[in-house]
Amino acid sequence: MLYFYNSWDENYKYPFGALRRSHSCQFTIRLPEETSLDYTPVMVVFRTGFKERFLPMNVKEHENGYVLYTTTFFPKYDGVHYYYFSYTSNGVRHYIKRGDACHGMLDQGEMFQLTVFNEEYHTPDFLKGGIMYQIFPDRFCCSGKPHENVPSDRVMRQWGELPYYKPDQNGHVWNNDYFGGDLEGIRSKLDYLESLGVTCIYLNPIFESHENHRYNTANYRNVDPLLGTNEDFRLLCEDAAKRGISVILDGVFSHTGADSIYFNKFGRYDTLGAYQSEQSPYYSWYHFWGNKQYESWWGIDTLPNVDENNPSYTKYICGEDGVLTYWLSLGAAGFRLDVADELPDEFLDNLRKCIKKFDSEKIVIGEVWEDASNKEAYGVKRRYLLGDQLDSVMNYPFREAIIAYMKGEAATIFRDRIMSILENYPKCTVDVLMNFVSTHDIERAINRFGGPSCNDKSKDWMAQNTLSPDEYERGKALLKGAMVLQFFLPGVPSIYYGDEVGLQGWKDPFNRRCFPWGKEDQDMLEYTKQLSRIRREYSAIFAEGEMEFLILEEHVIGFSRYEKDSGSSMVILLNRHSETSMVSLRDKCFSHYAFSTVVSGICDGDAIILPPNSCAVIGAVRERNNGF
Repeated sequence: MLYFYNSWDENYKYPFGALRRSHSCQFTIRLPEETSLDYTPVMVVFRTGFKERFLPMNVKEHENGYVLYTTTFFPKYDGVHYYYFSYTSNGVRHYIKRGDACHGMLDQGEMFQLTVFNEEYHTPDFLKGGIMYQIFPDRFCCSGKPHENVPSDRVMRQWGELPYYKPDQNGHVWNNDYFGGDLEGIRSKLDYLESLGVTCIYLNPIFESHENHRYNTANYRNVDPLLGTNEDFRLLCEDAAKRGISVILDGVFSHTGADSIYFNKFGRYDTLGAYQSEQSPYYSWYHFWGNKQYESWWGIDTLPNVDENNPSYTKYICGEDGVLTYWLSLGAAGFRLDVADELPDEFLDNLRKCIKKFDSEKIVIGEVWEDASNKEAYGVKRRYLLGDQLDSVMNYPFREAIIAYMKGEAATIFRDRIMSILENYPKCTVDVLMNFVSTHDIERAINRFGGPSCNDKSKDWMAQNTLSPDEYERGKALLKGAMVLQFFLPGVPSIYYGDEVGLQGWKDPFNRRCFPWGKEDQDMLEYTKQLSRIRREYSAIFAEGEMEFLILEEHVIGFSRYEKDSGSSMVILLNRHSETSMVSLRDKCFSHYAFSTVVSGICDGDAIILPPNSCAVIGAVRERNNGF
C-alpha cells in the first residue's frame, strides 16, 4: 500500500528518528498526479509555545502515477518539534497528518513528532553492547562479615524467609526486617556475575537509611552500616573493574528520610535536624507549615520532600565537594535517578554538569515510566533527552510492549510500540536504554506471565500464593521469549537479580525476596548465559546497530540488528507459540539479506525450525535498500 508519507521510511524522511540540532533532515510526500494544486505544498513545523514555520516543498520527481514533493529542514533550536504537511486543491485546504503510528493520512490524525537534540549530546560508551544487573542489596548475598554500628532496632531474618509486609496498628509498614545482604556479599559473587556476561551492576540505594529499601536516606555520605563501609564500596568498584564491570548507584534526591541527620524527626542523631529547629542548617531544604507539618513524598510522612533548587541543598549534592563527586571518586560509574520526573529541570541541569565535569563517561539514568521524549510533569514539558540532563532512562515502554506481546498482543502493535520509541529518542540514548522485564517496583515477569494478575489481590494473597508447577513452566517459557527481546532489541538488557534463575515474586515486598543460592533453576540460568554469549560475541552489532522488523506473523516475529556501514547483521526469529513454526530464509522479507551462519537455532536447508517458545539467531549481511 502506498501512503502520502511514512515517518519510519527513509525514502520519506531522512535520516530516521531524532535529529541533532543544525543537521539537515529531508522530508518527502507523495500526491497522486491528478491532484490539482493551487499552491506548492508546505511542511508546517513548530515547537510548543512558538509560531509555525512554513517550508515550501518542491517537486522531486514523478513516479508510478505520483508526484514526489520534498523539502529540507535545518532546526536551529533544541526541543520537541511537531509537524504536518498541507496543500490546497481547488480552493480546499488539505492536511497530511499522522493517522496511525507512522503513516500520513489525508485530513485526519495528529501531528508527527521530531525530537531535536543538542549538537554536543553524546552518551557514555562503556554501557553500549553490555549487560546490566540490578541488585537489591539486602537480598542478593550475605557474606557473613560482621559489621559495626548497626542500629539495634533492626530485625534480622533468616535468609530466604518471607519479607515482612503487614502494617502496624497505625497502618504503616516499617520495612525494618533485614536479611543481611551486603557489599562484601556482592563482591564475593563477582565471578558469578562475570559468568553471566554482566558489564554493569546497578545497585538499589546503599546509603545509610533505616528501612530495608533505603529510599529514605539518612546520610548521603555513608554506606549503610549493615551493608559495610565506604571502603567496602571502593573495593567493590575496584574488583569489579578488574572484570570489566562498572557499578552504578541509585540517587534518591527528591526526598530524604524523616529519620536522618538532615530532618532528625525521631532524635536518632546528634545533629540539629530541620524537624527540631529552624536553626538547623538543613531547615531551608524542607517546607513546613502550621504545627510542624511538612511536605512529604506522596503523603508518606517518613519521606519529607526537599526543595532541590534550594542553593544549600544543590551545593550539598552537586557542589565541588558534594555527594555526587564523592561517590564518583570512590569508583561509581554514574547514577540512576529515582523519580526523575519529580526533579526540577534546574536541578537536573546542575546534576549533569557536576557528573560530566568529573568525567564525561559517567552516566545519568532517569526513572521515567513513559515516553521520556515528550513527557510532561506538573505542567512542564520535560527536556530529559535533549543533551542537558539524562543519558538514558529506564525503558518501561519496551517492558510493557514485551510483556503484552508475549501474552498475546498483535505483532504489529508490538512493532509500533518499539518503533515509536526508536523514532522519538536520540540514537545515542537508544544505545544505552535500560531494558528490563522485572524491577524492584513491579512484580517479577515470571509471575506476570505464569500466574493470574495480582493487581486486585491483597498482600495476604501475594504472601500465600506462589506459582503452581504448571504456572511456573508457562511463566518460564514466556520469560525466555521475553529475555530474547530484552537482550536483542536496541538498548542494554538489565537483569533483575534472580530472574535468571527463576526467582518468583509478586509486588513489593515479594519481588524483593532473597536470591535462592543453591536452589537455582539451572536450565533458566544456562539459557540466560546463552543469550549473553551471543550478545558478547556480536557486541559491535548490538552496541550501536540499527534495527529493522522483517516478520510480523501471528506467533512469529523476526527482526534484524545491523551495522549501517558494513551491513553486518544478526537476524533474530522468535516463536511465542506452544507449537512448532517454520521460517523460510527464501521469504521475500529476507531479499536484501545474505545469510552466513546459524548462531543459535535449528536449520533445515533454507528453513529455520522454531520449536515451541524458542528463538533462532542467524548471522547475515544486509544489502542497502534504495528507492520506493
